[in-house]
Amino acid sequence: MRLSPSSPSLSSTVPHAPLTVKIHLESLKENFLQIRQYLSPATKILPIIKADAYGHGAIRVAQTLASLDIFGFGVTSIPEGVRLRDHDIHTPIIIMGPLLAHHIQDIIHYQFTPVISHPAILQQLLTELPSHKQPFPIHLKVDTGLHRLGFEAEEALSLLSSLSPSASPVSIQGLLTHFADADNPDPSLTNQQLQQFQTFTQLVQTQGIHVPIYHMANSAGILFHPQSHLGMVRPGIMLYGYTPGHEITSSPIELQPVMYASTYIAHLRSLGPGEVVGYNALFRTRRLSQIAVLPIGYTHGFQRRLTGTGHVLIQGIPAPIIGKICMDMMMVDVTDIPHPTIGEEVMLLGKQGEKEITAQDYAMWLDTIPYEILCGIGGKADRTYISSE
Repeated sequence: MRLSPSSPSLSSTVPHAPLTVKIHLESLKENFLQIRQYLSPATKILPIIKADAYGHGAIRVAQTLASLDIFGFGVTSIPEGVRLRDHDIHTPIIIMGPLLAHHIQDIIHYQFTPVISHPAILQQLLTELPSHKQPFPIHLKVDTGLHRLGFEAEEALSLLSSLSPSASPVSIQGLLTHFADADNPDPSLTNQQLQQFQTFTQLVQTQGIHVPIYHMANSAGILFHPQSHLGMVRPGIMLYGYTPGHEITSSPIELQPVMYASTYIAHLRSLGPGEVVGYNALFRTRRLSQIAVLPIGYTHGFQRRLTGTGHVLIQGIPAPIIGKICMDMMMVDVTDIPHPTIGEEVMLLGKQGEKEITAQDYAMWLDTIPYEILCGIGGKADRTYISSE
């Protein structure tokens, strides 16, 4: 038996993994430097690397940014912080998610900075802190409209007044709130939150309470609400090359995508008109067609709803996704691609030729946000890191 040149067993270009994700660390650093230049030199920066750095890999992202002008890192959970400490990340790590009483021992042991949103957690921390140590830094969160985590302003003010700067085992390093709608072109709710937080901070200062850092600006706040920059900002999605929000079409900062993803053609077949492709007969050919099977599916972060709306790039040409996306395979129409071959690169996220697919494109196809796309794709892959060092 003689095998054709396009046989899978003869192709030396087929990668070992069905999904190849490359993280360009130089683009990450450049995005950070663009943020730094956009801000006042006095404004601190807390990169947000929760959710495994939005699918980019929190360890390598933290290692890349740690030597730059950062205050520390923001994560959601204790395990996220422990992973960073276990990889010799010694900067401040602020735990921004909800906390339970049994988390306190780890907070103390790993020297995390907790964001306190409930009086019982603060009381537990006060109980367990060694009395002879230096005051332990904490941040208090005030709810100004998101109604997720945080104290009401009156409760936070009462709590602050009850903590004696000279006798308390904790020190209030920061006060913060979080925007609910800062990526909306209509700034009404954001302006309300800004006003509420400013009123609260003025009351704090009037009572003679010194707090070193006030912070509220996420990526949207950084980009579109400069009055929210205050003492520190918390960039998230913009570090990874994207602006938040569906309706935001331009940015005052030029950002570069950091994540790229590709796969390969695993199988090719020719079909006549009227043939079914994929589960539930969702798609039927309308012409003599050539179909490529790709070895990726919803287990790799490519949602079934992409069928009929999304495309991939082969030879820089869009190839529409057809049939239902499977757990670990999807089909694309390559009828208009000149001489496609098994093992040929398929660009899923990134540029090929003159065309490009971004996480924002996926977000539009799926009626979601780039955050979900990056977490879904990057979190499912063995990532390769590209650096000039």
